[in-house]
Amino acid sequence: MAALVNKIIPFSAVDGPGNRTAIFLQGCNMDCRYCHNPETRKICVNCGKCVEACPAGALFRKENGRIGYRPEACVLCDTCIHVCPHDSSPRIQELTPEEVFEKVSRQIPFIRGVTVSGGECTLYPEFLTDFFQICKDNGLETLLDSNGTLEFQKYPALLAVTDGVMLDIKAFSEEDHRRVTGLSNKKVLENACYLAELGKLYEVRTVIVPGLFNIEETVRETAAMLRPYQSVRPIRYKIIAYRPMGVRKEYANYPVPEDGLLKRLAEIARAEGMEQTVIV
Repeated sequence: MAALVNKIIPFSAVDGPGNRTAIFLQGCNMDCRYCHNPETRKICVNCGKCVEACPAGALFRKENGRIGYRPEACVLCDTCIHVCPHDSSPRIQELTPEEVFEKVSRQIPFIRGVTVSGGECTLYPEFLTDFFQICKDNGLETLLDSNGTLEFQKYPALLAVTDGVMLDIKAFSEEDHRRVTGLSNKKVLENACYLAELGKLYEVRTVIVPGLFNIEETVRETAAMLRPYQSVRPIRYKIIAYRPMGVRKEYANYPVPEDGLLKRLAEIARAEGMEQTVIV
């Protein structure tokens, strides 16, 4: 059992509480207009454009036609990502839960836990279950960073070894969510309540993109929906400002939200019961 790993950040202070190792898996089932990591969305189609462009010779074509990657030669210039016409990255490693944990274990004396993100990490539920079990056996806290489309009810073994989920509420209305992501949010909202009821919802997040969707409605309705579950486990609401860095060119011209708007949205969330609301 293996997953496609885009990158591993040994030490992160922004992917959950405390110091953590963050693992980013490749592939996503949404098409968010403001995606800040579009190179994690698709799986490499082995077109070879990156091989031709790589200045360090870190990429090559294997005998089977697939693109190979030499991490030790890579200078992380991102040329391959910039020339890729498929919103992907060739710097992907197919790793088993044991192989990923071997990389995580180097940081164990200095980290509180691990967070697995993406792309959309829950495209690999069996991998996550095995990996998190190894982490729990070694005393590490486990968090998922998810868009909420997995039917969590069908994966009790995964939830049993997951300490918390950081869930994206990208828009509250069905129409707005389809405009932002291309998909329905019915399962997302169901999962938010289901995870909150179980005490597994650590955090919800909304990226604030003025003009793209009804921002105030999303913040107000999300907070109101989760208010009844605050007594199960306090849920943090992260209000995230849209920034154009890394966004695909055709979607990089949205306005950056002003501080006053972000503060007003945070006040709305707190008024609806989300006391642990932060702006980033």
